[in-house]
Amino acid sequence: MKKVLVTGADGFIGSHLVESLLETGEDVRAFVFYNSLNSRGWLDTIPPDKLKAIEIVQGDIRDEYRVRTATKDVDVVFHLAALIAIPFSYLSPRSYVDTNVGGTLNVLQAARDYGIGKVLITSTSEVYGTAKYVPIDEKHPRQGQSPYAASKIGADALAESFWKSFRVPVVVGRPFNTFGPRQSARAIIPAVIIQLLEGRDTICLGGLHPTRDFVFVRDTVDGLQRIAASDGLVGEAVNIATGTEISIGDLASKIIAMINPRARIETEAERLRPAESEVERLCGSSALLQSSTGWSPKVSLAEGLAWTIDWFRNPENRARYKSEIYNL
Repeated sequence: MKKVLVTGADGFIGSHLVESLLETGEDVRAFVFYNSLNSRGWLDTIPPDKLKAIEIVQGDIRDEYRVRTATKDVDVVFHLAALIAIPFSYLSPRSYVDTNVGGTLNVLQAARDYGIGKVLITSTSEVYGTAKYVPIDEKHPRQGQSPYAASKIGADALAESFWKSFRVPVVVGRPFNTFGPRQSARAIIPAVIIQLLEGRDTICLGGLHPTRDFVFVRDTVDGLQRIAASDGLVGEAVNIATGTEISIGDLASKIIAMINPRARIETEAERLRPAESEVERLCGSSALLQSSTGWSPKVSLAEGLAWTIDWFRNPENRARYKSEIYNL
């Protein structure tokens, strides 16, 4: 058993990762964002017996002291804490630099000082920008087409520098478009599902032509754990992708057919990205991950959509979302 720290454990991917780590017998410390309601985010929805097994540390990833407190005496760090909504990064770019770059620096510095055995920094396919070739491998140029993407490029570069400068055993896991239960309504799949389940016949979306490579959350979590466990990937960035792509319009149509075939799609101006900021195409290669760890995606898009829709059909789950507003 290893002592494992997960930052951003209260979030979508983080909460699924915590559950998976518990299933594999790890001793988990969860770093969650402090708030006056004492909410632990999505961790509050997992079974009580699992929750009792987790050591909860509340704080702010931007607080160097609190991050050091959370990092002490652990063997492995999974760093997922980040601001991730692209539309809000247009409105508040400084907060993305402070959280995504500054927070990552806090984790790396603590890991260096404490001699942590492995640090996994969670990146994003958005760092690649619009594909110059497909499938996108780890050698693809990085392009900051949004403040969010730029902040994650900065975080990735810091991780690389701590490996090269100080030999901190860092590896970067780079998921493509993860989806599944608990995902924020700012993401395309929950946005479509929620509108349909709330009985709307007109589904409001942004651009319909961009393509994305969707990975079910269980496969993403499996990829992150395999990357962290592989000594051969230290100092590397590693994609987690299916190698397939689908346009946003075709994806929405697929979900509509599964819930309400009468619904139609309408483009809403406020949901569109600035023209030069839109990432037109993402389709990733996971060849490095597959050859190094044996990982492969187990859940198809159709299967993952069905499971996600079933989760959102539960009124208790859906009540956590504000379906009447556009979620930045």
